[in-house]
Parts: sequence; C-alpha cells; structure tokens
Amino acid sequence: MSDDTTKTAPDPILLSDALKTFEALWSPRIVTRVNDYDVRISKVRGEHVWHVHEYTDEFFLVLDGALDIRLRETDGERTVTLHTGAVFVVPRGTWHKPSAVDGASVLFFEPSGTPSVGDRHDEVPEHVDVTTGHALGN
Repeated sequence: MSDDTTKTAPDPILLSDALKTFEALWSPRIVTRVNDYDVRISKVRGEHVWHVHEYTDEFFLVLDGALDIRLRETDGERTVTLHTGAVFVVPRGTWHKPSAVDGASVLFFEPSGTPSVGDRHDEVPEHVDVTTGHALGN
C-alpha cells in the first residue's frame, strides 16, 4: 500500500563539491531548503556591508577558514571570530558586518527570501551581491 504524501528524498549533497561549482564571492548559493528556510553556502573574502535583519536571526557555520563578525550591540561594538567548524547566531535586530581577511567558506541558515544585505544596510560595494540566494550551479 502506498502513501500519496510520501516524497522521494533528494540525493545527499557534499558541500565541498557544491563549493567547487562557483567562484563568486559574497554571492550565496542555495544548497537545499528545510521547511521555509534556505541552507546557503558562500565564499567570502574581504568585507561585507553593515546590515541588519529586523525579523530573523542569522545562523553562520564556518566550513573553512576564519570569519570575523563585527556586531553593534547595546553596550558597544565587539567582534566575534569564527574558525572552521564554529557556529554563531546573530540575533534579529543586531547590526553586523562579516569579513574574512584570508577568505572563508560559510554555511548560512535563514528564511527563504531573506536578502543577503538584510532589511537595512549601508551602501553596498560592488563586490557584494545583493540577492536572496542563487540556485546551486549558477
């Protein structure tokens, strides 16, 4: 007896292979979706832009390299440094600016349709892609 609500599970995705499909920096690729959330990967180097996500937290997992995230908090600015394997969540409403002097590969987990530069941001430099994520392989 078959259940019409049963779906075929997708094939596993090797993140190291997925990262080889693009070179663009600060231009996230959507690896998969979980409910209403995107799982995105990005290659980063240099600085992003100060920005804030008003309605959602932003989850970071460093896959390779090191990522600094500057934060503007109620008691001042601070920087957190994430090395390979480290995770960090920027709480909604917190201005932040990621950077990676030597480059890094990062996995993000955030609601589908979330802009890469948040709901509000400083002027966006040319090297930062303003997107809600690109399909993997594009």
